[in-house]
Amino acid sequence: MPLNLHLLRMFATVVRTGSFSRAANALHTSQPAISKGVRDFELQIGCRLLDRTPKGVRPTREGLALMRHAEVLFATEREAEEEMRSLRGLTEGSLRIGASTTIASYMISEHLGIFHRAYPNIDLNIVSANTREIADLMIGHEIDIALVEGPIKDENLIAEPWQTDVMELIVGSHHPFASEKLPISGSAIASETLIVREPGSGSREVVLTALADHGIEPRRTLEIGSTEAIKQAVSVGLGVSIVSSAAVGDQVAQGRLKVISIDGVNIKRQLWQLKIPGRLDAPAAVVFEQMLNDPPDRLKVAFAGNSYQA
Repeated sequence: MPLNLHLLRMFATVVRTGSFSRAANALHTSQPAISKGVRDFELQIGCRLLDRTPKGVRPTREGLALMRHAEVLFATEREAEEEMRSLRGLTEGSLRIGASTTIASYMISEHLGIFHRAYPNIDLNIVSANTREIADLMIGHEIDIALVEGPIKDENLIAEPWQTDVMELIVGSHHPFASEKLPISGSAIASETLIVREPGSGSREVVLTALADHGIEPRRTLEIGSTEAIKQAVSVGLGVSIVSSAAVGDQVAQGRLKVISIDGVNIKRQLWQLKIPGRLDAPAAVVFEQMLNDPPDRLKVAFAGNSYQA
C-alpha cells in the first residue's frame, strides 16, 4: 500500500519536534488530530513507530528507519518547490525558439537581445528551419515558441497571425532590370530564372502562389535552401528572386542588389505563430511572446535601455 504522505508528514514533525503538541503547532492543527494521524499511520505501516514516554516521544527502530527516508523525501520536495519558484521568477531555465529561416535570421534578433538582457540566466536555444520542420518540432514539444512564414494546416496546431511581411523582387546590380525606371511586366519575369527556396519553405509557397494568381509562370526555377545563398546567387547573375524585404537591406545599401517593382503585383504574406491547443506555456515563453507582440516603438526603447518589463 502506498504511503500516505500527509500522515508521514505528521509523524516526521512529531519526531523532529519531540512532542505531539509542538507538532500540532508546527502544522497548524490540533493535538488530537496529530495523535490520531500518527496512530492511523502506524496501523497502515503495520508496526509501532513511536515510543510514548512520560518525557515525550521517541522513534522506535522502525520509526528511525522511516524517518531517514522521510527526510530525503521532504528535502526533495523543498528542492522542487524552490526550482518551481525560480522558474516562475525567470531566474533560471531555458527557452527553445523555433523559427522559419527568414524570421530567425532577420526578424527576431532585437527580441532575443532584449530578452537576454532582461533575463540573462535563461538559456536561449534557437532552431532555424523551414515551416514544416518548425511545425513538426512544435508538435513534438521540442520547442516552446514557433514562428513560421507560410500557412500551415495541421489538426494538432493553432496558427495565430503574428506580422505581415512584404516580399520584393531582387536582381543583381548588373542585371538588365536594374536600370529600368518603370515596374517590370509579368511576362518579363516569366522569361527569367526564378531562384526559390526548397519544398516545405513558406517563402516558396507564398511566392509561387502569388505569381500563379497573376498568370506568371517562370520558364525555369533554381532551388536554393537559404535566403542568404539566394541573395549571393542573385548578386552574381544566376537569376532573380522574390524574398522578404527584411532580408535585403544591407545588400541594397551596398549596391550589390536592387529592389524592382513588378507591374500590378504586390506580394505580402502573413507570418504566423504556431501553438498547441491547451498547452500551458512556460513563464519564459509567455514573456517572450509578449515581446513579440509589442509595438515597434516600445521595442526600440526597451532595447536601447537594455531592459524589458512585460
